[in-house]
Amino acid sequence: MKATNLETLIASLEGIETITDPTQVAKLSQDYHTFSPILVPKLAEKVGDIVVRPANEAEVIKVAATCAKHRIPITVRGAGTGNYGQCVPLHGGVILDMTKMHEILWVKPGVARVEAGVKLAALDKQAREIGWEMRMAPSTYRTATIGGFIAGGSGGIGSIQYGLLGDRGNLLGLRVVTLEDEPRVIELRGDDVQKVNHAWGINGIITELEIPLGPAYPWAEVIVTFNDFMTAAKFGNTLGNADGMIKKLISVFASPIPQYFHALQEYIPAGTHPAFLMIAEPSLELLPGLVQQFGGQITYQKSAQDTGKGTHLAEFTWNHTTLHARTVDTSITYLQSIFPADPNLQLVEHLYHYFGDEVMMHLEFFRVKGAVIPGALQLVRYTTEERLNEIIRYHEAQGVMIANPHTYIIEDGGRKVIDPEQLKFKEMVDPHGLMNPGKSKVLEFKTDR
Repeated sequence: MKATNLETLIASLEGIETITDPTQVAKLSQDYHTFSPILVPKLAEKVGDIVVRPANEAEVIKVAATCAKHRIPITVRGAGTGNYGQCVPLHGGVILDMTKMHEILWVKPGVARVEAGVKLAALDKQAREIGWEMRMAPSTYRTATIGGFIAGGSGGIGSIQYGLLGDRGNLLGLRVVTLEDEPRVIELRGDDVQKVNHAWGINGIITELEIPLGPAYPWAEVIVTFNDFMTAAKFGNTLGNADGMIKKLISVFASPIPQYFHALQEYIPAGTHPAFLMIAEPSLELLPGLVQQFGGQITYQKSAQDTGKGTHLAEFTWNHTTLHARTVDTSITYLQSIFPADPNLQLVEHLYHYFGDEVMMHLEFFRVKGAVIPGALQLVRYTTEERLNEIIRYHEAQGVMIANPHTYIIEDGGRKVIDPEQLKFKEMVDPHGLMNPGKSKVLEFKTDR
Protein backbone atom coordinates (compact mmCIF):
# COMPACT_ATOMS: atom_id res chain seq x y z
CA MET A 1 0.00 0.00 0.00
CA LYS A 2 1.31 3.44 -0.89
CA ALA A 3 2.29 5.66 2.05
CA THR A 4 -0.35 8.24 1.09
CA ASN A 5 -3.06 5.56 1.03
CA LEU A 6 -1.92 4.28 4.41
CA GLU A 7 -2.06 7.78 5.88
CA THR A 8 -5.54 8.28 4.43
CA LEU A 9 -6.64 4.95 5.89
CA ILE A 10 -5.31 5.77 9.35
CA ALA A 11 -6.98 9.17 9.28
CA SER A 12 -10.29 7.55 8.26
CA LEU A 13 -10.11 5.13 11.20
CA GLU A 14 -9.58 7.68 13.93
CA GLY A 15 -10.67 6.28 17.29
CA ILE A 16 -10.06 2.65 16.27
CA GLU A 17 -6.91 0.87 17.47
CA THR A 18 -4.32 0.53 14.71
CA ILE A 19 -0.84 -0.99 14.68
CA THR A 20 1.79 0.07 12.17
CA ASP A 21 4.98 -1.13 13.87
CA PRO A 22 6.54 -3.41 11.19
CA THR A 23 7.55 -6.11 13.68
CA GLN A 24 4.07 -6.32 15.19
CA VAL A 25 2.36 -6.20 11.81
CA ALA A 26 4.60 -9.01 10.54
CA LYS A 27 3.86 -11.12 13.61
CA LEU A 28 0.11 -10.63 13.22
CA SER A 29 0.32 -11.53 9.53
CA GLN A 30 1.29 -15.13 10.35
CA ASP A 31 -0.30 -18.38 11.49
CA TYR A 32 1.00 -21.94 11.97
CA HIS A 33 1.55 -22.61 8.27
CA THR A 34 5.14 -23.16 9.41
CA PHE A 35 4.07 -26.78 10.01
CA SER A 36 4.37 -27.10 6.22
CA PRO A 37 7.82 -26.92 4.60
CA ILE A 38 6.04 -26.22 1.30
CA LEU A 39 4.04 -23.24 2.54
CA VAL A 40 6.94 -21.56 4.34
CA PRO A 41 8.78 -20.33 1.21
CA LYS A 42 5.52 -19.55 -0.61
CA LEU A 43 4.28 -17.29 2.19
CA ALA A 44 7.63 -15.78 3.14
CA GLU A 45 7.48 -12.00 3.51
CA LYS A 46 3.71 -11.95 2.95
CA VAL A 47 2.61 -9.30 5.42
CA GLY A 48 -0.12 -6.75 5.84
CA ASP A 49 0.41 -2.99 5.80
CA ILE A 50 -1.49 -2.28 9.00
CA VAL A 51 -3.33 -4.13 11.78
CA VAL A 52 -6.71 -2.80 12.85
CA ARG A 53 -8.38 -3.99 16.07
CA PRO A 54 -12.07 -3.05 16.19
CA ALA A 55 -13.75 -3.09 19.60
CA ASN A 56 -17.33 -3.46 18.34
CA GLU A 57 -19.44 -4.00 15.25
CA ALA A 58 -19.77 -0.26 14.56
CA GLU A 59 -15.99 -0.05 14.24
CA VAL A 60 -15.99 -3.10 11.93
CA ILE A 61 -18.51 -1.35 9.68
CA LYS A 62 -16.30 1.75 9.61
CA VAL A 63 -13.26 -0.34 8.61
CA ALA A 64 -15.28 -2.17 5.95
CA ALA A 65 -16.58 1.08 4.45
CA THR A 66 -13.09 2.60 4.35
CA CYS A 67 -11.54 -0.47 2.73
CA ALA A 68 -14.34 -0.73 0.18
CA LYS A 69 -13.99 2.95 -0.71
CA HIS A 70 -10.22 2.75 -1.22
CA ARG A 71 -10.22 -0.87 -2.55
CA ILE A 72 -7.92 -2.06 0.23
CA PRO A 73 -7.75 -5.84 0.84
CA ILE A 74 -8.82 -7.17 4.25
CA THR A 75 -7.62 -10.37 5.90
CA VAL A 76 -9.60 -11.23 9.03
CA ARG A 77 -7.67 -12.76 11.93
CA GLY A 78 -8.63 -14.47 15.16
CA ALA A 79 -5.83 -15.92 17.28
CA GLY A 80 -3.83 -17.13 14.26
CA THR A 81 -3.89 -20.79 15.34
CA GLY A 82 -4.73 -22.12 11.86
CA ASN A 83 -2.25 -24.13 9.83
CA TYR A 84 -2.82 -23.32 6.16
CA GLY A 85 -1.91 -19.68 5.75
CA GLN A 86 -5.58 -18.77 5.98
CA CYS A 87 -4.87 -15.49 7.73
CA VAL A 88 -1.65 -14.67 5.89
CA PRO A 89 -2.34 -11.71 3.56
CA LEU A 90 -1.15 -12.36 0.02
CA HIS A 91 -1.73 -8.79 -1.15
CA GLY A 92 -0.96 -6.68 1.92
CA GLY A 93 -3.67 -4.34 3.10
CA VAL A 94 -5.48 -4.50 6.42
CA ILE A 95 -5.14 -7.29 8.97
CA LEU A 96 -8.44 -7.13 10.84
CA ASP A 97 -7.66 -8.52 14.30
CA MET A 98 -10.96 -9.48 15.97
CA THR A 99 -9.60 -10.36 19.41
CA LYS A 100 -10.95 -7.22 21.11
CA MET A 101 -14.50 -8.30 20.28
CA HIS A 102 -14.63 -10.88 23.06
CA GLU A 103 -17.96 -10.37 24.75
CA ILE A 104 -20.08 -13.40 25.62
CA LEU A 105 -23.47 -11.84 24.87
CA TRP A 106 -25.55 -14.53 26.58
CA VAL A 107 -25.53 -18.19 27.51
CA LYS A 108 -28.79 -20.14 27.87
CA PRO A 109 -29.49 -23.85 28.27
CA GLY A 110 -28.31 -25.42 25.04
CA VAL A 111 -27.22 -22.27 23.20
CA ALA A 112 -24.85 -19.29 23.41
CA ARG A 113 -24.44 -16.01 21.57
CA VAL A 114 -20.95 -14.54 21.38
CA GLU A 115 -18.79 -12.02 19.59
CA ALA A 116 -16.33 -13.43 17.08
CA GLY A 117 -13.21 -12.82 19.19
CA VAL A 118 -14.37 -14.88 22.19
CA LYS A 119 -11.87 -17.57 23.15
CA LEU A 120 -13.30 -21.08 23.13
CA ALA A 121 -12.04 -21.85 26.63
CA ALA A 122 -13.71 -18.73 28.02
CA LEU A 123 -17.06 -19.67 26.50
CA ASP A 124 -16.73 -23.25 27.72
CA LYS A 125 -16.01 -22.08 31.26
CA GLN A 126 -19.05 -19.80 31.37
CA ALA A 127 -21.33 -22.40 29.80
CA ARG A 128 -20.30 -25.02 32.36
CA GLU A 129 -21.50 -22.72 35.12
CA ILE A 130 -25.07 -23.51 34.03
CA GLY A 131 -24.42 -27.18 33.19
CA TRP A 132 -23.54 -26.89 29.49
CA GLU A 133 -20.36 -26.89 27.39
CA MET A 134 -19.09 -26.40 23.84
CA ARG A 135 -19.90 -29.36 21.63
CA MET A 136 -16.50 -29.43 19.97
CA ALA A 137 -13.23 -27.52 19.92
CA PRO A 138 -9.77 -27.78 18.35
CA SER A 139 -6.75 -28.72 20.44
CA THR A 140 -5.91 -24.98 20.46
CA TYR A 141 -9.10 -24.26 22.46
CA ARG A 142 -7.24 -22.22 25.11
CA THR A 143 -6.22 -19.55 22.60
CA ALA A 144 -8.43 -20.04 19.51
CA THR A 145 -11.37 -17.72 18.89
CA ILE A 146 -14.86 -18.85 17.95
CA GLY A 147 -14.85 -16.76 14.76
CA GLY A 148 -11.57 -18.28 13.62
CA PHE A 149 -12.79 -21.78 14.46
CA ILE A 150 -15.96 -21.39 12.39
CA ALA A 151 -14.18 -19.68 9.48
CA GLY A 152 -11.27 -22.09 9.28
CA GLY A 153 -11.94 -25.17 11.39
CA SER A 154 -13.92 -28.32 10.71
CA GLY A 155 -14.24 -30.23 13.99
CA GLY A 156 -12.15 -31.49 16.86
CA ILE A 157 -12.42 -32.69 20.43
CA GLY A 158 -16.10 -33.59 20.77
CA SER A 159 -16.62 -34.58 17.13
CA ILE A 160 -16.85 -38.25 18.13
CA GLN A 161 -20.16 -37.31 19.77
CA TYR A 162 -21.45 -34.44 17.61
CA GLY A 163 -19.89 -34.80 14.17
CA LEU A 164 -18.27 -31.92 12.29
CA LEU A 165 -18.89 -28.16 12.27
CA GLY A 166 -20.48 -28.36 8.84
CA ASP A 167 -23.15 -30.81 10.03
CA ARG A 168 -26.63 -29.36 10.20
CA GLY A 169 -27.28 -27.98 13.68
CA ASN A 170 -23.69 -27.38 14.83
CA LEU A 171 -23.95 -23.67 13.98
CA LEU A 172 -27.25 -21.89 14.58
CA GLY A 173 -26.64 -18.36 13.41
CA LEU A 174 -24.04 -15.77 12.55
CA ARG A 175 -23.82 -12.11 11.76
CA VAL A 176 -21.56 -10.71 9.05
CA VAL A 177 -20.56 -7.27 7.83
CA THR A 178 -20.29 -6.95 4.06
CA LEU A 179 -17.50 -5.29 2.05
CA GLU A 180 -19.85 -3.33 -0.18
CA ASP A 181 -19.47 0.40 -0.81
CA GLU A 182 -22.14 0.83 1.84
CA PRO A 183 -21.57 -2.13 4.18
CA ARG A 184 -24.58 -4.01 5.49
CA VAL A 185 -25.00 -6.27 8.49
CA ILE A 186 -26.56 -9.62 7.55
CA GLU A 187 -27.87 -12.23 10.00
CA LEU A 188 -27.77 -15.78 8.64
CA ARG A 189 -29.76 -18.52 10.35
CA GLY A 190 -30.56 -22.17 9.79
CA ASP A 191 -29.02 -23.73 6.71
CA ASP A 192 -28.01 -20.28 5.44
CA VAL A 193 -25.09 -20.31 7.90
CA GLN A 194 -23.32 -22.67 5.49
CA LYS A 195 -22.75 -19.70 3.17
CA VAL A 196 -20.05 -18.55 5.61
CA ASN A 197 -19.22 -21.68 7.64
CA HIS A 198 -15.66 -22.84 6.86
CA ALA A 199 -15.21 -20.25 4.09
CA TRP A 200 -11.67 -19.17 5.04
CA GLY A 201 -12.70 -15.57 5.72
CA ILE A 202 -13.67 -14.73 2.14
CA ASN A 203 -17.42 -14.25 2.69
CA GLY A 204 -17.92 -11.27 4.97
CA ILE A 205 -16.59 -10.27 8.37
CA ILE A 206 -18.11 -12.46 11.10
CA THR A 207 -18.97 -10.31 14.12
CA GLU A 208 -21.31 -12.56 16.14
CA LEU A 209 -22.16 -16.25 16.30
CA GLU A 210 -24.87 -18.36 17.89
CA ILE A 211 -23.81 -21.90 18.63
CA PRO A 212 -25.49 -24.90 20.23
CA LEU A 213 -24.10 -26.30 23.46
CA GLY A 214 -24.01 -29.85 24.77
CA PRO A 215 -24.68 -31.13 28.30
CA ALA A 216 -21.58 -30.69 30.45
CA TYR A 217 -20.31 -34.11 31.52
CA PRO A 218 -17.60 -34.81 34.06
CA TRP A 219 -14.83 -35.91 31.71
CA ALA A 220 -12.23 -38.40 32.87
CA GLU A 221 -8.93 -38.73 30.99
CA VAL A 222 -7.50 -42.18 30.28
CA ILE A 223 -4.48 -43.64 28.49
CA VAL A 224 -4.73 -47.24 27.29
CA THR A 225 -1.67 -48.90 25.74
CA PHE A 226 -1.50 -51.83 23.32
CA ASN A 227 1.34 -53.96 22.00
CA ASP A 228 -0.05 -53.85 18.46
CA PHE A 229 -1.13 -50.72 16.57
CA MET A 230 -4.03 -52.29 14.66
CA THR A 231 -5.43 -53.67 17.90
CA ALA A 232 -5.30 -50.15 19.34
CA ALA A 233 -7.03 -48.80 16.22
CA LYS A 234 -9.80 -51.42 16.34
CA PHE A 235 -10.29 -50.72 20.04
CA GLY A 236 -10.76 -47.04 19.18
CA ASN A 237 -13.24 -47.87 16.44
CA THR A 238 -15.23 -50.18 18.73
CA LEU A 239 -15.33 -47.61 21.51
CA GLY A 240 -16.46 -44.99 19.00
CA ASN A 241 -19.37 -47.20 17.99
CA ALA A 242 -20.40 -47.90 21.61
CA ASP A 243 -23.21 -45.36 21.48
CA GLY A 244 -24.19 -45.90 25.12
CA MET A 245 -20.74 -44.78 26.29
CA ILE A 246 -20.40 -40.99 26.27
CA LYS A 247 -17.00 -39.85 25.02
CA LYS A 248 -15.32 -36.67 23.84
CA LEU A 249 -12.01 -37.91 22.49
CA ILE A 250 -10.55 -41.09 20.98
CA SER A 251 -7.00 -40.59 19.69
CA VAL A 252 -4.75 -43.49 18.70
CA PHE A 253 -1.00 -43.15 18.06
CA ALA A 254 1.38 -45.56 16.40
CA SER A 255 4.79 -45.98 17.97
CA PRO A 256 7.15 -44.10 17.80
CA ILE A 257 4.89 -41.01 18.03
CA PRO A 258 4.65 -41.23 21.87
CA GLN A 259 8.38 -40.49 22.11
CA TYR A 260 7.43 -36.86 21.40
CA PHE A 261 5.09 -36.69 24.41
CA HIS A 262 7.72 -35.98 27.06
CA ALA A 263 5.26 -35.14 29.85
CA LEU A 264 3.55 -38.54 29.43
CA GLN A 265 6.53 -40.83 28.89
CA GLU A 266 6.13 -42.69 32.17
CA TYR A 267 2.63 -43.83 31.18
CA ILE A 268 3.52 -45.17 27.73
CA PRO A 269 5.98 -48.10 27.75
CA ALA A 270 8.49 -48.01 24.89
CA GLY A 271 7.20 -49.60 21.71
CA THR A 272 3.53 -49.55 22.74
CA HIS A 273 0.70 -47.84 20.88
CA PRO A 274 -1.54 -45.70 23.10
CA ALA A 275 -5.13 -44.54 22.89
CA PHE A 276 -5.89 -41.22 24.60
CA LEU A 277 -9.48 -40.98 25.77
CA MET A 278 -11.86 -38.50 27.33
CA ILE A 279 -14.86 -40.39 28.68
CA ALA A 280 -17.80 -39.27 30.80
CA GLU A 281 -17.30 -40.65 34.30
CA PRO A 282 -20.65 -42.51 34.34
CA SER A 283 -19.36 -44.52 31.33
CA LEU A 284 -16.01 -45.41 32.92
CA GLU A 285 -17.35 -48.57 34.53
CA LEU A 286 -17.71 -50.10 31.07
CA LEU A 287 -14.18 -49.29 29.95
CA PRO A 288 -12.07 -51.97 31.69
CA GLY A 289 -14.09 -54.77 30.10
CA LEU A 290 -13.59 -53.32 26.63
CA VAL A 291 -9.88 -52.77 27.28
CA GLN A 292 -9.53 -56.39 28.43
CA GLN A 293 -11.36 -57.60 25.32
CA PHE A 294 -8.63 -56.01 23.18
CA GLY A 295 -5.72 -56.97 25.42
CA GLY A 296 -4.88 -53.40 26.38
CA GLN A 297 -3.67 -51.91 29.63
CA ILE A 298 -4.91 -48.78 31.38
CA THR A 299 -1.76 -46.90 32.38
CA TYR A 300 -3.15 -43.48 33.27
CA GLN A 301 -6.46 -42.22 34.60
CA LYS A 302 -7.40 -38.76 35.82
CA SER A 303 -10.78 -37.98 37.35
CA ALA A 304 -12.95 -35.14 36.07
CA GLN A 305 -12.30 -33.33 39.33
CA ASP A 306 -8.58 -33.25 38.56
CA THR A 307 -8.67 -32.59 34.82
CA GLY A 308 -8.18 -28.86 35.33
CA LYS A 309 -4.81 -29.52 36.94
CA GLY A 310 -1.48 -30.29 35.27
CA THR A 311 -1.34 -32.08 31.93
CA HIS A 312 -4.36 -32.11 29.60
CA LEU A 313 -4.51 -35.12 27.28
CA ALA A 314 -6.46 -33.06 24.73
CA GLU A 315 -3.37 -30.92 24.18
CA PHE A 316 -1.46 -33.91 22.83
CA THR A 317 -4.13 -34.76 20.25
CA TRP A 318 -5.40 -33.49 16.92
CA ASN A 319 -2.79 -31.09 15.52
CA HIS A 320 -1.13 -30.57 18.88
CA THR A 321 0.45 -33.95 18.14
CA THR A 322 2.28 -32.33 15.23
CA LEU A 323 3.29 -29.41 17.43
CA HIS A 324 4.86 -31.72 20.03
CA ALA A 325 6.69 -33.71 17.34
CA ARG A 326 8.04 -30.59 15.64
CA THR A 327 9.31 -29.29 18.97
CA VAL A 328 11.71 -32.24 18.87
CA ASP A 329 12.23 -32.58 15.11
CA THR A 330 11.38 -29.64 12.82
CA SER A 331 11.72 -31.82 9.71
CA ILE A 332 8.44 -33.52 10.59
CA THR A 333 5.28 -32.38 8.85
CA TYR A 334 1.82 -33.89 8.57
CA LEU A 335 -1.19 -34.90 6.49
CA GLN A 336 -4.91 -34.65 7.12
CA SER A 337 -6.93 -37.64 5.98
CA ILE A 338 -10.40 -39.10 6.19
CA PHE A 339 -10.70 -42.87 5.84
CA PRO A 340 -13.90 -44.60 4.76
CA ALA A 341 -15.99 -46.25 7.46
CA ASP A 342 -14.84 -49.87 7.84
CA PRO A 343 -15.10 -51.99 11.01
CA ASN A 344 -11.99 -53.90 9.96
CA LEU A 345 -9.96 -50.76 9.18
CA GLN A 346 -8.31 -52.56 6.24
CA LEU A 347 -7.16 -49.36 4.53
CA VAL A 348 -5.66 -48.04 7.77
CA GLU A 349 -3.78 -51.31 8.16
CA HIS A 350 -2.53 -51.28 4.56
CA LEU A 351 -1.18 -47.72 4.77
CA TYR A 352 0.28 -48.27 8.25
CA HIS A 353 2.42 -51.11 6.89
CA TYR A 354 3.01 -49.63 3.43
CA PHE A 355 4.71 -46.44 4.62
CA GLY A 356 6.08 -47.62 7.96
CA ASP A 357 7.81 -44.93 10.00
CA GLU A 358 7.93 -42.52 7.04
CA VAL A 359 4.23 -41.80 7.64
CA MET A 360 3.47 -42.38 11.32
CA MET A 361 -0.16 -43.18 11.88
CA HIS A 362 -2.18 -40.89 14.16
CA LEU A 363 -5.93 -41.52 14.17
CA GLU A 364 -8.73 -39.33 15.49
CA PHE A 365 -12.16 -40.96 15.55
CA PHE A 366 -15.22 -38.84 14.81
CA ARG A 367 -18.66 -39.04 13.25
CA VAL A 368 -19.39 -38.31 9.60
CA LYS A 369 -23.07 -38.54 8.60
CA GLY A 370 -23.70 -40.66 11.67
CA ALA A 371 -20.93 -43.19 11.01
CA VAL A 372 -17.80 -43.45 13.14
CA ILE A 373 -14.75 -43.10 10.94
CA PRO A 374 -11.03 -42.71 11.53
CA GLY A 375 -9.62 -39.40 10.44
CA ALA A 376 -5.87 -39.12 10.54
CA LEU A 377 -3.25 -36.48 11.11
CA GLN A 378 -0.31 -38.62 10.13
CA LEU A 379 3.18 -37.40 10.95
CA VAL A 380 5.39 -37.41 7.87
CA ARG A 381 9.18 -37.50 7.83
CA TYR A 382 9.62 -34.88 5.14
CA THR A 383 12.30 -35.24 2.47
CA THR A 384 11.13 -33.46 -0.68
CA GLU A 385 7.98 -31.85 -2.06
CA GLU A 386 7.91 -34.47 -4.80
CA ARG A 387 7.93 -37.31 -2.29
CA LEU A 388 5.22 -35.66 -0.19
CA ASN A 389 3.03 -35.33 -3.27
CA GLU A 390 3.67 -39.02 -4.08
CA ILE A 391 2.49 -39.95 -0.59
CA ILE A 392 -0.65 -37.82 -1.01
CA ARG A 393 -1.43 -39.30 -4.44
CA TYR A 394 -1.01 -42.86 -3.14
CA HIS A 395 -3.46 -42.21 -0.31
CA GLU A 396 -6.01 -40.72 -2.70
CA ALA A 397 -5.61 -43.62 -5.13
CA GLN A 398 -6.49 -46.00 -2.29
CA GLY A 399 -9.70 -44.10 -1.50
CA VAL A 400 -8.48 -41.86 1.34
CA MET A 401 -9.65 -38.25 1.21
CA ILE A 402 -6.73 -35.89 1.81
CA ALA A 403 -7.42 -32.36 3.06
CA ASN A 404 -4.05 -31.10 1.88
CA PRO A 405 -2.50 -28.84 4.55
CA HIS A 406 0.35 -27.84 2.23
CA THR A 407 -1.60 -25.37 0.11
CA TYR A 408 -3.32 -22.07 0.83
CA ILE A 409 -5.60 -22.48 -2.23
CA ILE A 410 -9.07 -23.55 -1.06
CA GLU A 411 -9.73 -25.86 -4.03
CA ASP A 412 -6.36 -27.61 -3.66
CA GLY A 413 -6.97 -28.37 0.00
CA GLY A 414 -9.88 -30.29 1.41
CA ARG A 415 -12.62 -28.49 -0.48
CA LYS A 416 -11.73 -29.38 -4.12
CA VAL A 417 -14.56 -27.07 -5.19
CA ILE A 418 -16.13 -24.13 -3.38
CA ASP A 419 -19.81 -24.52 -2.56
CA PRO A 420 -21.79 -22.65 -5.28
CA GLU A 421 -23.95 -21.07 -2.56
CA GLN A 422 -20.80 -19.70 -0.92
CA LEU A 423 -19.68 -18.28 -4.26
CA LYS A 424 -23.02 -16.56 -4.83
CA PHE A 425 -22.90 -15.09 -1.33
CA LYS A 426 -19.31 -13.98 -1.90
CA GLU A 427 -20.27 -12.08 -5.05
CA MET A 428 -22.97 -10.25 -3.13
CA VAL A 429 -21.09 -9.35 0.07
CA ASP A 430 -17.63 -8.72 -1.45
CA PRO A 431 -18.21 -7.33 -4.95
CA HIS A 432 -14.69 -5.88 -5.21
CA GLY A 433 -12.92 -9.10 -4.16
CA LEU A 434 -11.24 -7.51 -1.14
CA MET A 435 -11.62 -10.33 1.40
CA ASN A 436 -8.57 -12.57 1.76
CA PRO A 437 -7.75 -12.34 -1.97
CA GLY A 438 -5.57 -14.93 -3.68
CA LYS A 439 -6.84 -17.95 -1.74
CA SER A 440 -9.13 -19.37 -4.47
CA LYS A 441 -8.58 -20.39 -8.10
CA VAL A 442 -12.14 -19.69 -9.19
CA LEU A 443 -12.23 -16.29 -7.52
CA GLU A 444 -8.91 -15.28 -9.06
CA PHE A 445 -10.26 -16.34 -12.45
CA LYS A 446 -13.35 -14.19 -11.96
CA THR A 447 -11.18 -11.25 -10.89
CA ASP A 448 -8.85 -11.67 -13.87
CA ARG A 449 -11.75 -11.50 -16.26
